[in-house]
Amino acid sequence: MTDRLILESLARLVPQGARVLDLGCGDGTLLAHLRDTRGCTGYGVEIDDAKVHAGLQRGINVLQLNLEDGLAMFGDNSFDLVLQIDTLQHLRNAETMLRETARVGRQAIVAFPNFAHWPNRLSVLQGRMPVTQRLPYQWYDTPNIRVGTYADFEVLAQRLGLRVTDSFGLEDGREVRLWPNLRASTAVFKLAQG
Repeated sequence: MTDRLILESLARLVPQGARVLDLGCGDGTLLAHLRDTRGCTGYGVEIDDAKVHAGLQRGINVLQLNLEDGLAMFGDNSFDLVLQIDTLQHLRNAETMLRETARVGRQAIVAFPNFAHWPNRLSVLQGRMPVTQRLPYQWYDTPNIRVGTYADFEVLAQRLGLRVTDSFGLEDGREVRLWPNLRASTAVFKLAQG
């Protein structure tokens, strides 16, 4: 996640001084931003060597872990907030990681590219997989192992017993609350336990 407008929109959702776990933290940009602007502390989790190194260079506490192995090293309610920003679409067992996210954090923010955004739908109607700013890869070289939609996540959250406390889309850094499944390139969900 490198888009500055998305970063700032998500940071506004994070409580001041929160203890944060950022799953798939990349180069630590978001966690460093939260530290510097919101007084947050916590850890990032990343598997890629170069990104772990970049996060450490930013002064972020980064643990090199494979999220597919779960979060057993963290106890229940270890964090005020768990972030899954552009992570879910890369995981083989998204359901397990969502359950683990709810277990280790009192709250969570999950954000991912919304495949149902209207330009994506138009590409599919024209017989082509979409290539956009939020989905910048060709179908044959994408790191995404799944695509999801805003509406699909609503159903999954309900099925898993996750309580959605807020949800909206993001488009060009602006919140989209009217028809976010159609009008937003990023789906954002704030979850709470129980």
